[in-house]
Amino acid sequence: MAVTKTITIDGQPVTFRASAAIPRLYRNKFHRDIYRDLNELQKGISENDSENSSLDTFSLELFENIAWLMAKHADAAVPDTPEEWLDGFNTFSIYEVLPQIIELWGINTEQQVSAKKNIARQSGK
Repeated sequence: MAVTKTITIDGQPVTFRASAAIPRLYRNKFHRDIYRDLNELQKGISENDSENSSLDTFSLELFENIAWLMAKHADAAVPDTPEEWLDGFNTFSIYEVLPQIIELWGINTEQQVSAKKNIARQSGK
């Protein structure tokens, strides 16, 4: 089951969607592992504290790609590339948006684990 969250970016409401399809979509589009990338981003950011962050330009690109993919997954009208999507905003703080995307992904992952446990219980395993 997919989980959605609307986050205001540059005064615009943007809906993000996390589901079991995201790792595959991310791998196919960017040839990278979303679990590893989100883990690196989470380690690199101290929530809402740009002074203590260790995010570099590569990390910013990872964030942009993940955010775009989750927005595109929620709304087919989102432009077809991260660059086109980002062009629709003025500047915004990654330190406000990234923690919310990480939280959304965590909720999605928890739901997947719970669903697997329930299926195992129902089947008597």
